[in-house]
Amino acid sequence: MWLRWVVSNLLSEVADKKVRTAFDHARNALQQTSRADVDNEPPPGPPPHCDIVVVFAMAMESAALLERMKSVVTTNCASFIEHVGTLEGRGVAVIESDVGQKAARKATEDIVELHKPKWIISAGFAGSLSKSVHRGHIVMANEIISAECPPLTVPFQIDRDVVQATPALHVGRLLTVDGLIRDVREKRRLGTDFQALACDMETMAVARVCSRNQIRFLSVRVISDALDDALPSEIEHLIDQSSLAGKLGAVTRAVYNRPGSLKDMWKLRETALRASERLAKYLIGTVAQLEP
Repeated sequence: MWLRWVVSNLLSEVADKKVRTAFDHARNALQQTSRADVDNEPPPGPPPHCDIVVVFAMAMESAALLERMKSVVTTNCASFIEHVGTLEGRGVAVIESDVGQKAARKATEDIVELHKPKWIISAGFAGSLSKSVHRGHIVMANEIISAECPPLTVPFQIDRDVVQATPALHVGRLLTVDGLIRDVREKRRLGTDFQALACDMETMAVARVCSRNQIRFLSVRVISDALDDALPSEIEHLIDQSSLAGKLGAVTRAVYNRPGSLKDMWKLRETALRASERLAKYLIGTVAQLEP
């Protein structure tokens, strides 16, 4: 939605021909792929009891899973956005906490008070720190580490033969970091120093809340950028913006300063959509196997 606004409203303010051309391409693509927003009536009766909570940071990460849920009711809460519905016949709450450990910790604490779930899954995108972990692969963490906290073991069992027979599935150590890792050399250093398969920005915070409250925990992450993928510099500033106005401003400045950044961000969007689809399919299988 915010890209559509930028495309339609900033053309008249940008004189450079290359910028106008980039906006035109983006507008055409958006018109071909966008769909109208529909206000759905809430389903009758009370929402289902949710034994399972899936914690995402961003709506783009959770979008494909929400499309597969039924009777979804969305609520804007103080520290997160909540979507309650059913998935494979089970009551599930999907929440979007915003980016970073502070936001994830607060949202998880609040959701524990609200639903008292039996399971919490930290889900979303992650960056690869290993040559063998490619874009689109799934990482299930059996250990969570960070520079500030002691390691946390994730006590789950998965058949080794299943892992070996699934090249796109990895089980191992996940590193939680405090900021977006864009630089390839930094990714390589972190992978060597921490012996981790991938890194994210929320899982340690979610896992610690679960540990304190004795809630069963899983981490399921899809790789959105491979070890040798360098992210454009503008994306870090964009992610730091919490408001729509801030995101619009970040996009405007990025495109004005570097017209090619719009193409880079559009490519990232397409990659994110594919990653969200891949993650949703795996999460559905995971939820179906969780003990009631």
